[in-house]
Amino acid sequence: MKYKRILLKLSGESLMGSREYGIEQKAVHHYAEEIKAALSTGTQVAIVIGGGNIFRGIQAISNGIDRVQGDYMGMLATIINSMALQSALERQGMPTRLMSAIEMKEICEPFIRRRAVRHLEKGRVVIFGAGTGNPYFTTDTAASLRAIEIEANVILKGTRVDGVYSADPEKDKKAKRYDKITFNEAYEKGLEIMDLTAFTLCKENKLPIIVFDINKKGNLKKLLQNQKIGTLVHN
Repeated sequence: MKYKRILLKLSGESLMGSREYGIEQKAVHHYAEEIKAALSTGTQVAIVIGGGNIFRGIQAISNGIDRVQGDYMGMLATIINSMALQSALERQGMPTRLMSAIEMKEICEPFIRRRAVRHLEKGRVVIFGAGTGNPYFTTDTAASLRAIEIEANVILKGTRVDGVYSADPEKDKKAKRYDKITFNEAYEKGLEIMDLTAFTLCKENKLPIIVFDINKKGNLKKLLQNQKIGTLVHN
């Protein structure tokens, strides 16, 4: 087993599937199957999921909503997605815990680092919702922060592309794919892997990131079984 503990970062948009917004059950079911396969390797799994399929805080300004208020609305969107994923995981027989950076005791636990680590040690999938609990921070930053706090070995950023490219491969057919790239190289090339705050947190704490295609069935488990999947971003 390559990694004892991972943090899987999913975008809210990934839950849309073929829809234009909201949650597609087929997509949630796919991710639940991938996570179940990952859990079968003995790896401890924590998850952070975005809320962009429901609401983005940054949209608030153009809609005349205060930025801080909008960011809190985005945090609530991540809780909705987290609950949908939790439900799908439990239907597949996995023990889960949803922990929120904003207290909502009727539906989830507050985030307490030691408790989160204990859940992981007991084999439960832990989902971290509501970002960092602070406005002006993205769920990428939340993923980096939580991964560092729980001492995860790696952040696995599940996307719809199979790694990091020199340009958008969906627009530029000549885009070069990297098997490995350092944080400094990615920064110098202006590659948008995560937002700068999240990226800097990972670099300073020597926490590697692997960007991979999570929509391809079996990819997550293969990655955990030492197969070369995606792009490794490292110090």
